[in-house]
Amino acid sequence: MLYVQEAQGSVDEVAQRLVAAVAKEKFGVLGEHNLKQKMEQKGVDFDAECRVFEVCNPQQAQKVLSANMAVANALPCRICVYEQGGKVFVSTLKPTALLGLFQSPQLQPVAEEVEAAITRMIDAACESGQ
Repeated sequence: MLYVQEAQGSVDEVAQRLVAAVAKEKFGVLGEHNLKQKMEQKGVDFDAECRVFEVCNPQQAQKVLSANMAVANALPCRICVYEQGGKVFVSTLKPTALLGLFQSPQLQPVAEEVEAAITRMIDAACESGQ
């Protein structure tokens, strides 16, 4: 269900590499949520860094939405960069697992393509020295 990799570097460094990897895969970052910052703005103490990136490839989104608009509930894809136990991780919910919730087996090839691209993005973001 989850794809998780340990990353080299700080949350900021990994986030920068992730954004570059997203562009390389012809996806776009639609939004970035800094959960630590948002929680602090609401008066909630939260020590760990956590960034949530919403990413999308419009051509792939068009394919799945044309077949089943309910899949919009799972879009855009989300990739998280966070620290836990002194380490930095990058993770996502696998699109192939999410698609199973919508009973649209004809979209499996698209989910596999998107998952492969997101996996490459995460792997690239987790490597140091880029």
